Amino acid sequence: MTFILLFLAGVIAYVISTLSGGGGAIIMLPIVGFYLSPQVVAPVVNLGNMIGRPARIILFWKDIQWDIVKFYVPSAILGAIVGGFIFIQLNSSWIQIALGLFLLSTPFQFKMGKKKYSFKMKKVYFIPLGFLVSLIATLFGATGAVLNPFYLNMGLIKEKMIATKTANSFIAGIAQIGSYAFLGVLNQELWVWGLVIGLGAIVGNIIGKKLLNQMSELNFRRGVLIIMVISGSMMLYNGLF
Repeated sequence: MTFILLFLAGVIAYVISTLSGGGGAIIMLPIVGFYLSPQVVAPVVNLGNMIGRPARIILFWKDIQWDIVKFYVPSAILGAIVGGFIFIQLNSSWIQIALGLFLLSTPFQFKMGKKKYSFKMKKVYFIPLGFLVSLIATLFGATGAVLNPFYLNMGLIKEKMIATKTANSFIAGIAQIGSYAFLGVLNQELWVWGLVIGLGAIVGNIIGKKLLNQMSELNFRRGVLIIMVISGSMMLYNGLF
């Protein structure tokens, strides 16, 4: 029954993730945390993400913006390695609080989805963003939709946002899983949990892709903002309590 529930949770989380530009991992955090100890939630969720991402990359391959990937990935790999060494030692509640407040402010920045841009974004900004976001994702198992405002301000909507974000996350995720494996965190049982979530994510990606084709850009932006508010609220709650 636990396997079935986690599989279905993976399907639902990644359908939502596809339709709102991300956030599937943060939806999985409380579900995985209910069954497993807090110390292994981040590795299991990141492993599930890794297994599900190749399917999404194949589905959205033609929309990947490689000129952004080349700025993001090198520093993201470094962030994943550093995060892997410190994730069991750092008291990082303040990081979650700061990120939560940032995400909660985004609906006002974009005027509830009606405004296309809220600040001027350059590709070079993805270098420090790659390091910080990858480090935080390694520590917590998810960053919610922290990068979404930056993708939106680069003009990446719907398929282009999802494709580019997935390519960045997949390559950085290889380094994340490598860090966990080096630390001896991933045992056989955790690989099984991650596989179940990943299989659910694959199905969710396929369903989400079909639904996304019928979605307008305005509704997509609104969906992105909604998931940012949910992610921000969860991060703020976790950071405070």
